[in-house]
Amino acid sequence: MSNNWFQFKQFRIDQGQCAMKVTTDACIQGAWTPLHPQTKRILDIGTGTGLLALMLAQRSDTALIEAVEYDTTAAEQAKENVSHSPWSERIAVCCNDIRDYKSAEKYDLIICNPPFFDNALLGPQQEKNRARHTIALSKEDLAAVIVKHLTPEGYFSILLPIPEYRYWLTVAETCGLFPQEQLLIHHRPGSEPKRIVAIMSRNKTGTSREHQLTIMQEESTYSDNFKEMLRPFYLNIP
Repeated sequence: MSNNWFQFKQFRIDQGQCAMKVTTDACIQGAWTPLHPQTKRILDIGTGTGLLALMLAQRSDTALIEAVEYDTTAAEQAKENVSHSPWSERIAVCCNDIRDYKSAEKYDLIICNPPFFDNALLGPQQEKNRARHTIALSKEDLAAVIVKHLTPEGYFSILLPIPEYRYWLTVAETCGLFPQEQLLIHHRPGSEPKRIVAIMSRNKTGTSREHQLTIMQEESTYSDNFKEMLRPFYLNIP
């Protein structure tokens, strides 16, 4: 998925100006994150290309989505992608630091594919560093933002590598956010999960439903579960 564009069934992502491109993991997050009937307002933190906002707009007939992006170039690309989509009237892209973002109302769902790495070596490209490493938005900052903007009954979706997720859990629970569901993503049968999508809320149940998804089968084709999940989006899954 490293091209300067990616064509989905109902929309196109141009990504030549964005440090982080469309990834399979992000597509899984956009397709799997639950959308409840009462979900009317959605906040996409660090929208990048606008991928998650567009996927959620496709899955919902009525939800209004606000997509916030720190990087000015990425925000402009997201605005272009949204403007060319069927849902431009329901998605608003804003270039802003989410820590300073103000909204008159809270959100039923907040979704974020945040910078992944806390302790990895930085590369030479500053834009990609901001997108991949927690140098612009720490996990503590993110948790505070979620608590500030989430409705009392709302929920939050996050995608992280497994080691970073373990630390995120300690931060989130300190702020009163608790896991409700978790999707462990395996690349192939028998492989260890590398990524996790977690649904969190203020509801401290003490239990979290765990799901598993394997992307590829042994013969290097998509698994049936993956095809079922991404069929509404991927052109090459009829």
